[in-house]
Amino acid sequence: MNIAVAQSGGPTCAINASLVGVFSEALKEPAIDAIFGSINGIEGMIHDHLIDLKTMIRTNADMEMLLQTPSTVLGSCRYKLKDWHDDETVYQKIIERFQQRQIGAFFYIGGNDSMDTVMKLSEYVKEKGLDTKIIGIPKTIDNDLCITDHTPGFGSAAKYVATTMQEIIRDSSVYSAPSVTIVEIMGRNAGWLTASSAVLHANGETAPHLIYVPECKFSLQQFLEDIRQKMAKHKAVIIAISEGVEAADAATFQSGVTDEFGHKYLSGIGKYLEGVVREQIGCKVRSIELNVMQRCSSHLCSKTDIDEAVQIGAAGVQAALSGETGKVMVFQRLSDQPYTVVVTSTEAANIANRERFLPSSYINETGNNITDAALPYFLPLIQGECNMRMQNGLPVHFKIQESVLK
Repeated sequence: MNIAVAQSGGPTCAINASLVGVFSEALKEPAIDAIFGSINGIEGMIHDHLIDLKTMIRTNADMEMLLQTPSTVLGSCRYKLKDWHDDETVYQKIIERFQQRQIGAFFYIGGNDSMDTVMKLSEYVKEKGLDTKIIGIPKTIDNDLCITDHTPGFGSAAKYVATTMQEIIRDSSVYSAPSVTIVEIMGRNAGWLTASSAVLHANGETAPHLIYVPECKFSLQQFLEDIRQKMAKHKAVIIAISEGVEAADAATFQSGVTDEFGHKYLSGIGKYLEGVVREQIGCKVRSIELNVMQRCSSHLCSKTDIDEAVQIGAAGVQAALSGETGKVMVFQRLSDQPYTVVVTSTEAANIANRERFLPSSYINETGNNITDAALPYFLPLIQGECNMRMQNGLPVHFKIQESVLK
């Protein structure tokens, strides 16, 4: 049989590593012939825009380079499949592609919304009596997928956030004047990535002094009081805040635009709070939005994250070959010390369109910081450094020719 793999949703440092996991495992299996890459996620299946990955990834060196390449080498999408009970048109196109290309297994690498596609497509395939296996491979820096202990991409993003935060701490400490620095970090409804900045506390840093996540109700007046209390102890106060934290009037800094799944494009809470602090407290203040850098900074990736992304992609191939379908591969943590995980699977319906939030035990009583109870969870995920291939002092990235992508 032939197989196909696609990538969807927001980029990460590890999503191409999961592609390598699927590809390299498929090469080992005599039962698998062609390995197709679907350009721009499920859209590639709909429009018959597939490429033969064996002609693109030719050597072990190519795979090694792909491991250190951030973002989605096959392109991505945010395409929401309609309910097939209401409209089968797109599903019929996908099934036609499966049959034309003799695709016996389809692997979709993505987050919550992508697993909605896995769920719907597997249900439709089963309803039509076809034998193509549909498997989800998780990814998201938000780390908000249910069931799985964590998601590929999160560890590298957390490592970048903590490292950058540490550099901000050093920069902010050089002046005699009191200051406040507000660092806005990705996270719509779940504060996993923002909370992970607390790993600096394990290395003896007192900053970030305040951490605000969407799981807690935000009070502007309490925020200002928190800052005043910290300024009494620290010359330079460093604050980490999730982009999804809601504050009155902060929405005026946001575009209000939504994606196919109805999610708002968020950013601006840091800039809004910068103005409030400047007006109400009157000290030197700046806001820093980490933006897309936290998704794709492969030069600071976690080796644990990259290795596990390969592992879970490979496990997806074996799951399909063993007859599983409509499943998402997940990590189950067996131990923090020594850190041990295994890969299992769960029904896509257990993950699709659902979110996992920070445990209450990870948030302090006043809702403005992260407890030490979170550290054994976060620390193993950021361990290890990858040996990067460099050229002219810069990391080398794997790229598919634009003529092929068009």
